[in-house]
Amino acid sequence: MESSLHQVWESAVGNPFVPLIGKDSQFSVGISLLIAGILLSGLFGLNRSFLSIPLIGVPASLAIAFGAVYMICAVGVYV
Repeated sequence: MESSLHQVWESAVGNPFVPLIGKDSQFSVGISLLIAGILLSGLFGLNRSFLSIPLIGVPASLAIAFGAVYMICAVGVYV
């Protein structure tokens, strides 16, 4: 088991990780997701029905969650 993990580690040297959204565009993606999530949350607050939970509520919470993560990645975390 250890030798196979070592082989995977060695083979990963020639295959660097390339993120789906580059560092230069993370801020614009993050802020647009946060704005969309806030707008959808307001729309969900105006029309709270059982049908609007999967149609508006879930996409709003996902947009805010992913937007917050992208904003943290874009501006960095300094201690």
